[in-house]
Amino acid sequence: MSGSAAIRLGERAGAALTGLRPLAPFFCLYVTFGATIGFLAGGAPLILRARGMVLAEVGLLQLINLPVGLTFLWAAALDRLRLPVLPHRVGWIAAAQGLTVALLCVLSFGEHWPLPALLALAIGACACVATMDIALEALVVETVPAERRAFVASAKLCGASLGGILGVGVLVGSYDVLGWRLAVLACAGLDALCLLPILAYPERRLRGAGGAPERWSGSFARLRALVSRILVLGAYFAAAYLLSGPNTLALLDLGVPLGQVGFLTGSVLPGVNLVMALVAGALAARFGTALLIVLGGIGVLASGGLMAAACAAGAPAPAIVATVMNFVCGGLIGVPVFNMIYRWAQGPRPATDYALLFGAAFFAAMPLRVAAPALAGWAGWPAYFLAAMPLYAAAIAWLALAVSRTRRTVPGGAR
Repeated sequence: MSGSAAIRLGERAGAALTGLRPLAPFFCLYVTFGATIGFLAGGAPLILRARGMVLAEVGLLQLINLPVGLTFLWAAALDRLRLPVLPHRVGWIAAAQGLTVALLCVLSFGEHWPLPALLALAIGACACVATMDIALEALVVETVPAERRAFVASAKLCGASLGGILGVGVLVGSYDVLGWRLAVLACAGLDALCLLPILAYPERRLRGAGGAPERWSGSFARLRALVSRILVLGAYFAAAYLLSGPNTLALLDLGVPLGQVGFLTGSVLPGVNLVMALVAGALAARFGTALLIVLGGIGVLASGGLMAAACAAGAPAPAIVATVMNFVCGGLIGVPVFNMIYRWAQGPRPATDYALLFGAAFFAAMPLRVAAPALAGWAGWPAYFLAAMPLYAAAIAWLALAVSRTRRTVPGGAR
């Protein structure tokens, strides 16, 4: 390589790093989101199912994620109240993340505590992580221009995917070596370390760069629009979990070893999500949100059909292929969906709007998330996947239609 070519390559690399640097605080915080949620809730269902827990009881473990769906209950406080010292959104992020670290440190001493106490601490930590999430999303809406939000969504999903690898693939995978206390303290240390970049974020200088809030003719018009969008997202989240969530449980019932299923969940899934988030961010910015949703949805439906056939034949190899295919196609949808949520949350109270759009939709889907394993145990895996496919098709079509109907008012908005 000639000297001039090396210089040009170095300049391109430097320019790329300069462009990525503003995304680092968002990426780091979502590493902690993925690691904490993954560590507390990701490995337990598979481990307990492998030990013989019935599917109906496994579904109850989804309640650990309940705070993610309830953030709308306290989101208004994040919009109205400002904590001292730090800027508005960064202050709430630091407070929530600091409390997460404190709860994890307490939890590290609880290896032999009663299950209700451990569950309460885990739910409390998840509530703090979810609070950090809505404060961070409000920060994105208020300070990041609309044309850059697809890249923020990509950084978010990349960070959450890497966090999932660390929280499930590394910490849970190394549990026999680390033990309870070191594993939990490692998660707490990661959360503390990844908080540092956002503390230097220039929130005050960038406030207003996200564009003018979406205008409504009145509070009723705003509420009506939010309710319709919550229903769209809730239908999608519920249908997506019905068709995709129990895949790894089905693999266990087909005889796939727990170690292999754990590798798929803790390494392959977040790795695929990371790659697809990188790809989907650029594709969403170039081709638009609705098209990626449709294409990803078609792929998920195809994987569901393959999964039903594999379960009917008792064939684990095609079921593994179907699971990975589901990871890829579902990952393609993640960035467009969150990019659209940013667009829909561009109101005068973005933390509340985001909590309603994501949290309330997630909460609305919770009954089906809890019931899905029991439904599969009652109907059998082939019938379960076949029944879930038309529900998913209807939900993805409704979501794509809602996205396409959203009026494009700013550059980089829905297309």
